[in-house]
Amino acid sequence: MSSIPSQSEPPTAPKLLDQVRGRIRFKHYSIRTEQAYVDWIKRFIRHFGKQHPKDLGADEVQAFLTHLAVVGRVAASTQNQAKSALLFLYKEVLGVELPWLDKVESAKTPKRLPVVLTRDEVMAMLSRLEGSSGLIARLLYGTGLRIMECLRLRVKDVNFERGEILVRDGKGAKDRVTMLPASVVPALRVHFDRVRELHRQDLAGGHGEVHLPYALDRKYPSAGREWMWQYVFPAAGLSVDPRSGVVRRHHVQDQSVQRAIRQAVRDAGINKPATPHTLRHSFATHLLESGYDIRTVQELLGHSDVSTTMIYTHVLNRGGRGVASPLDKLAVN
Repeated sequence: MSSIPSQSEPPTAPKLLDQVRGRIRFKHYSIRTEQAYVDWIKRFIRHFGKQHPKDLGADEVQAFLTHLAVVGRVAASTQNQAKSALLFLYKEVLGVELPWLDKVESAKTPKRLPVVLTRDEVMAMLSRLEGSSGLIARLLYGTGLRIMECLRLRVKDVNFERGEILVRDGKGAKDRVTMLPASVVPALRVHFDRVRELHRQDLAGGHGEVHLPYALDRKYPSAGREWMWQYVFPAAGLSVDPRSGVVRRHHVQDQSVQRAIRQAVRDAGINKPATPHTLRHSFATHLLESGYDIRTVQELLGHSDVSTTMIYTHVLNRGGRGVASPLDKLAVN
């Protein structure tokens, strides 16, 4: 039988990765960020023979990032994500404030124009989508929402009377308001009726509680079962919350939407690498084509800086920045 520790013995310190998870949750980072950061920290530790990170420093961080680029041949964005995870580990978890942390250079992310569909291509793609995936795709194109902003919508965030959608805690922890397309309202109302019936069935089966952000479940214990807090696009089945272990109905997974859109793009014969985010790019570009002010588009997209929105003005330029080729000016006999 194991002995019971005396009161004078200090409690066992949490393991490093548990400390990382705890700090991430304290700062209200998403579950995806948590999973990505923990994975990168594991890889960093394994790369140096399972040495504790406190015994490593600038040279090892730089060597690891270089290894990812040269041997792993990862994209610049992936390398920068790894760097962010390691900086979080040293600054937020280990409490290391050393000059070398800020001197670790980020990989240069190539500046590429976004993929944009024409209006005809959007129509062809949307016509090949049905059910929840079709409704989600229409909202992505009709509102400019990011995929996770759409999937995390709650019932209370959709205002049919005002024709608005309130985006809570978007990128950069910002709220914003965008339009609710009138053409999608009838289908969305029917969808709400189905979701409400599903919620009633969950409640009758002893479930019906949804995850609440920022520990609101402790402040309002019954709020998670209320209709207004339910996800607009709930998953088909119940699942175990990876953080709390509670059995709940989460929202639809973005992978299923991505697969449906990729298949619709193929079926429509569109020769572009279109994704759900392409619909957001198309939303912005088509608004600018229609003559809307770039500041209005910036606000609808939730960009902090108008320079981010300016990339869509480059997409609008036809050919070589809208310049007519001298070849087209020649008289053809």
